[in-house]
Amino acid sequence: MCDWSYSLSSADSAPDSAPILLRGGICSNLEVASMLGYQAIEIHTREDALLDYTRIAETASRYNVTISAVVTGRLNTQGDVSLIDDRPYVTQSALAGMRSYIEMAAHLKTNLIIGWLKGRIPDGADRTLYLDRLARNLRLICKEAEEKGVKVFIEVINRYEVNIFTTAKETVEFLDAWDIPNCYVHLDTFHMNIEEEDPIDAIHVSGARLGYFHVADNTRFYPGSGTLDFTSYLSALKDINYAGFISVECLPVPDGKTAAKKALAYLKNIEKEI
Repeated sequence: MCDWSYSLSSADSAPDSAPILLRGGICSNLEVASMLGYQAIEIHTREDALLDYTRIAETASRYNVTISAVVTGRLNTQGDVSLIDDRPYVTQSALAGMRSYIEMAAHLKTNLIIGWLKGRIPDGADRTLYLDRLARNLRLICKEAEEKGVKVFIEVINRYEVNIFTTAKETVEFLDAWDIPNCYVHLDTFHMNIEEEDPIDAIHVSGARLGYFHVADNTRFYPGSGTLDFTSYLSALKDINYAGFISVECLPVPDGKTAAKKALAYLKNIEKEI
């Protein structure tokens, strides 16, 4: 039997079309997550959010929960910057935003997820040029993060949303080729179902590089509601001795709390089987 720690996606606010299960303040979301049986929440927020770190720490301690990661996507989707933009001042803004995120994560004693912020390579452009730029900027970010005790997770996302790092193999090869320190792979079962020829092999390919794991079913509803074989996924995590968080990031259907309850019950049953 395994004994992973489980996390829930959360944000101060988000549309119903976003895979966010808890909406509201960080402290209230920590309390709700604990009541639902989870050990943590991941937070989707802007880099300039004003957070009461003392109150958050007190709440986390009171309810015996923590923050599994800070997601940086809104710096791209709202701030309109990326780490590979051709305009230097845009890339510098992305780096400045990431420095703010690093400080936030350090205060929260957690880690960072980079997904959309890595940007998109323009159609027909030389991929090597942009990957080299991304590598240089990631080295800066990851080095500064390491100095603050913060790990960086690079999310593997499907081709319909991004065009960099759509498979585990591509991501691992990039990290190895460019020798990015303090940088780990972040897999998501929803994206893996779209992109990976063999999702189980993708977990094995990631191996010790795997730092974070998102779960949602093929419909992006809660695990157990669709067709994905989560017994095989979790068995593969056990094979590689994965010790990070398993974070439920799915659509709030029929609602966030119900989806969270059903997901955890389903995943805990699988734990007993393997």
